[in-house]
This record gives sequence, C-alpha cells and structure tokens, in this order.
Amino acid sequence: MALPLAPIAVTVARYGTVAAVAYYAARKVKLSQTDQKVEDSLDKIEEGVCAHKCRDAPQANASTRWRRVIRLGDNGPGVEIDIAAMGRIRIKKV
Repeated sequence: MALPLAPIAVTVARYGTVAAVAYYAARKVKLSQTDQKVEDSLDKIEEGVCAHKCRDAPQANASTRWRRVIRLGDNGPGVEIDIAAMGRIRIKKV
C-alpha cells in the first residue's frame, strides 16, 4: 500500500511556514526595561472600558482593563489574568 505523501507534504509546508514566521518575529522583538511610572498608571485603571474626548484639545483618550482568576476545579491551581491598555488619538493641523 502506497503512502500518500502529498497531503503530508502540504501540512509540513504549512506548519513549517508558520514556525519560520514565528521564529523571525521572535528574533525581531527587542527587550526593553520596565518603566515603573507606566506600570503604576496601568494599575490605577479601573476595570471596564472608558473613553472621553477632551474639551480643550483635539484628542480622545481611552482605557480598558480586564482582570480574571481562572482556576482548575473549586480549589485547584489558578492563574490571574490582568490586561490593561491606554490609548490616545491626537489630531493636529499642520
């Protein structure tokens, strides 16, 4: 019985391409230092989504935070996930 190599080759090529792109992207990421002022600002964000437009400046600010604890079982091991982000859009005429 012959082994069908064409479907296996397509799968290997697909996963190989994904692995090569992931490796290339990981090599391009540069390490940076943690700025404690930024960390403190992100810790002050309340949970949920907030956005507002400034009255005195042509800009809009937004922030969001999502915190959850995920456990395996009632008293099992768990992890806390804390996602926080801030954004600003500023438009100026030049």
